Amino acid sequence: MLEPQERKRYSRQILLPEVGLLGQEKLKAAKVLVIGAGGLGCPVLQYLAAAGVGHIGIVDDDTVDVTNLHRQILYNHNDIGKNKAVTAAEKLSLLNPFISIVPYPIRLSESNASEIISAYDLVIDGSDNFPTRYLVSDFCVTLNKPLVFGSILRFEGQVSVFNYNGGPDYRSLFPDAEEGDNCAEAGVIGILPGIVGTYMTNEAIKIICEIGETLSGKLMVINALTNATSVFQFSHATAVAPKPELKKEQPAVQELEEISYEEFENIQQTFPEQIHLIDVREDNEFEADNFGGINIPLSEIPESIATFPKDKIIVFYCQSGKRSMQAAKLLLQSGFNGRSFWAQHW
Repeated sequence: MLEPQERKRYSRQILLPEVGLLGQEKLKAAKVLVIGAGGLGCPVLQYLAAAGVGHIGIVDDDTVDVTNLHRQILYNHNDIGKNKAVTAAEKLSLLNPFISIVPYPIRLSESNASEIISAYDLVIDGSDNFPTRYLVSDFCVTLNKPLVFGSILRFEGQVSVFNYNGGPDYRSLFPDAEEGDNCAEAGVIGILPGIVGTYMTNEAIKIICEIGETLSGKLMVINALTNATSVFQFSHATAVAPKPELKKEQPAVQELEEISYEEFENIQQTFPEQIHLIDVREDNEFEADNFGGINIPLSEIPESIATFPKDKIIVFYCQSGKRSMQAAKLLLQSGFNGRSFWAQHW
């Protein structure tokens, strides 16, 4: 399948016993769809093309903006105003003329998702909003397509693999997530999508070549500010985990649920000595503005669980409720025998 020029181009990769000529041919035959040609999509697309993935689809209806250029390094100042999918396809064709690239300068929707996704073997989601993530995941489940996922915000990134070899899907990890902060509102360090995007591409290459161990059933959390990297395990059961009833002497709420400020105040007044309040934002966010309690960033929650008092009610909070919700789920999945709740920064 490989032409002599291709063998030379990929020679350093073919030298790897895990890849070899067979693996390189699998990459050439692979059809990969990338949702989003923004912060995550740029490094993903560049490394897919450079690795020799033979057929790449790009879905993005957005145009290049000057605020994109500090992290979406596939583009330059002259690309401002141009469609990202089309522009990315042109640049990737220059990077590797041996592959085919199809741009879809449209927004993925219920009406076109099935037709587009069904044409590919693997989907990589670099979108930045929950509706699109759920849409992509649901169609990947329906069409039985493996999905590589990544997300970024501020200094923190996440990577996982869904719906692969019978593994759990996106809803297993995020069954009821609501819209939270995005990069336009909360900011992001420019290098972060490069770090997370390369991890995402690495997962895609392993899936295509059928080598190594993937992040199926695992969520990798990367903190670029502290250099902390954690991997949390989850399963199909996560989304339907039973919620034991609370003891009568405790507030009548579920094991894991979101609470409002009024509900928190009520618990605090009724059981003033039983609240263990934790802000799961980064140190600098906590120092700038906080509601009290102690500060443990989300990436450090797993290693801190053993120190949590089991005779107290654990309440996590953050700016939007997104990270505090994840912290509460991690606590529940760890087998912690206590009560936990999550909330946004009131």
